[in-house]
Order: sequence, then C-alpha cells, then structure tokens
Amino acid sequence: MQILETPMPGVLLIEPRIFKDDRGFFFESYHEKRAWDAGLQVKFVQDNHSFSKQGTLRGLHYQLNNPQGKLVRVVTGEVFDVAVDIRQGSPTFGQWYGAYLSAENHRQLYVPPGFAHGFCVLSETADFLYKCTDFYTPGDEYGIRWDDAAIGIDWPIADPVLSEKDAIAPLLRDAGPYLPIYRG
Repeated sequence: MQILETPMPGVLLIEPRIFKDDRGFFFESYHEKRAWDAGLQVKFVQDNHSFSKQGTLRGLHYQLNNPQGKLVRVVTGEVFDVAVDIRQGSPTFGQWYGAYLSAENHRQLYVPPGFAHGFCVLSETADFLYKCTDFYTPGDEYGIRWDDAAIGIDWPIADPVLSEKDAIAPLLRDAGPYLPIYRG
C-alpha cells in the first residue's frame, strides 16, 4: 500500500498493491497494521455501503459533535470524490481536494474529521464503500452546498441529481456556529 499526501493536510490518497493474473486480481482493501505503519493511524468503527445512479451527487456532508474520518472507495463504477476543509481557523479553510475513484484504479481516499465530504457518480451506477472513525449520529449531520462558489469545486457534472436536503444546504459562509473548529 502506498499512502500519498495531498495538498490538503490530513487528506490522504491511498493506492493499494494489486496482485493481478489471468484469473483476476487480489488486494487488501484495509490492513490496520500496514495502515498505521504508513501513517494512517485511526480506528474505524462502522462500515457503510452506498449505491447510486449516474449523475447523483451526495454531499457535502459532515457531523459536528461526532465527526467522522472516512476511508472511501468504489467497488463498481466511478465517482469523483471531494473533501473540503470546513474547520474554522484552519490555514486551508474552504479549500478542496478531489480524486477520481473507480473499481478499475482501486484508489481510496481518507477524509479526516473536520472535513465535509461528497461525491458524484460518473458511471451508469456506483457502489461506494466507506469505513468511519465514529458512529453515524442522527440529528448531528450537517451539509454545505455542493455548488458554493466560494469553495469553487470543479465538479465533472453540470446538473446533478440531488436529495432535497443537499439542494437546500447552506453556503459555507452561512454555516457559522455549525462548523468545526481547527485545533492545530
């Protein structure tokens, strides 16, 4: 496994070692000891699976009181995955990083607590898996508008399919007291 730093401190791009032959392939999607040795020193407590159709955009989501770090990957299809630093006082506040994750490239992205997360589906469908560092807490989920011009995410789709909640999410500047604080 190779863990690559991104321009966003704490957001990591992970390229697993793939073993291919004429039968197919094999790789370890997660190995705690190797991840810890490589610098990804977190404990995961929950796994989630999301299935979405082409053009769907989910996000930008976060939990405030029970923030979740997420290790995300795609097992069928392709998505454009995004992490946005929403920690008040952070030197990279409002900046984003995006990566193409697919069943073919096997890449994974680690999105640390304090970042909003979202993705859009580029293939006909996509199965999206993610490990979380904290449990989902109903009533503690917040969102930031996917198309906030102040953030300026360069989404590869123009007219996404959104949930009602995502369509009316506030702009980053209006989220105020519902944003995490940067702790250095």
